[in-house]
Amino acid sequence: MERTLLDNKQADRLERRTALVARELARYNVDIATLNEALLADQGRLTETGDDYTFFWSGRGLTEHRKSDVGFAVKSHLLQKLTKLPVGHNDRLMSLQLPLSKIRNATLISVHAPTMTYSDHIKDKFYDELSTLITAIPRADKIFVLGDFNARVGVDHHTSYTVT
Repeated sequence: MERTLLDNKQADRLERRTALVARELARYNVDIATLNEALLADQGRLTETGDDYTFFWSGRGLTEHRKSDVGFAVKSHLLQKLTKLPVGHNDRLMSLQLPLSKIRNATLISVHAPTMTYSDHIKDKFYDELSTLITAIPRADKIFVLGDFNARVGVDHHTSYTVT
């Protein structure tokens, strides 16, 4: 099964994957969702008018290997309430500010942490960037960190696995 929002021209499907995701979000009455591994290049925005969602993403460049991008799916009626559009900090961190009052915001951070198989340098860099992002948020704001931390539960920390 492919885990991407990229359309597969060989698929026997008339709708784009973003339309399918938008329909499922609408079915569950979800206003904002974080996205991981959509495999979309650079930074961008796409609106699905049928279910009225806007997708935002932040990934690597078109010529780079893409596997860790992040994003948000936002019910389009909420866009007028945002003081600014979601900000892509890199291919693993994206933030969105939702005003709660004139002086407070809720800041949502979409994350996609590197897995245990990555070098310590890459993992440390990710957590340093996440820490920098969080500390820049005003103390009065509410912070929600959402996404995939690629955490492992239990005492077996071996990283061997097979992909089929």
